[in-house]
Amino acid sequence: MTTEGFTYVCRLDELPEVGAALAEIEGRRVSIVRTEDGAVHCVDDTCSHANVSLSEGELDGCTLECWLHGSRFDLRTGEPTGPPAITPIAVHTVRTEGDDVFVALSEEL
Repeated sequence: MTTEGFTYVCRLDELPEVGAALAEIEGRRVSIVRTEDGAVHCVDDTCSHANVSLSEGELDGCTLECWLHGSRFDLRTGEPTGPPAITPIAVHTVRTEGDDVFVALSEEL
């Protein structure tokens, strides 16, 4: 279901209470992440350093860490906050309506 550029992804109860889950939107792999404060974020799922899934990584506050080499990414900006990654990942806009999670993909690849 798509409305106003947003695509329905899942229900909140399908996400971990704190952590990341893999989703695919229009053929693009993304990580849907819920932080300790209940905020939901969406970023590209592939680490810009090692080409592995970020949804399998560890969450620390608003930072997602790649499980392979420890690159860390800010969920709000996509900027790497720890080496070895130096290239940011795309951040997508999330909207929740009741218990439903919707995402509008950014144009960045």
